[in-house]
Amino acid sequence: MVLVAKDIVEKDFLSLSRNTSALEAARQMKAKSHGFVIIASAGGVPEGIVTEWDFLAKITAEAKGPGEVKLGDIMTSNLVSIDGNEGIDQVAQIMTQKGIRRVLVISDHKVLGVITAKTMLSRLKEYIDRVSSQIARLQSPMY
Repeated sequence: MVLVAKDIVEKDFLSLSRNTSALEAARQMKAKSHGFVIIASAGGVPEGIVTEWDFLAKITAEAKGPGEVKLGDIMTSNLVSIDGNEGIDQVAQIMTQKGIRRVLVISDHKVLGVITAKTMLSRLKEYIDRVSSQIARLQSPMY
């Protein structure tokens, strides 16, 4: 009963082009309740990520107008991705080592979705509860 990345991936994520204004991206992020947006090329290849922290640090703190700033100007282009068959222990280790809260899940050169720290915590609790339940059943005497 090994839990792998493709079992917990969030398939609903926001993807926009690098030429989208930060203002338009913020509006779409708000409408969909997302704290990040994946920047993709015209062919759909992920190029970067923009998070709520990027809006704060690179627009608000620098007193820039969000209507004039393009996502390509503020994105982080060093995306961290993992294979869909990686165990969640590996996913957690990568996220911890790199100090990130989101990781792309790739399978057959396609983005399956994103795993967030929030998803990891909630799914890990479910997983632990299932394993604990199975252990308890195995330890119960059979009459």
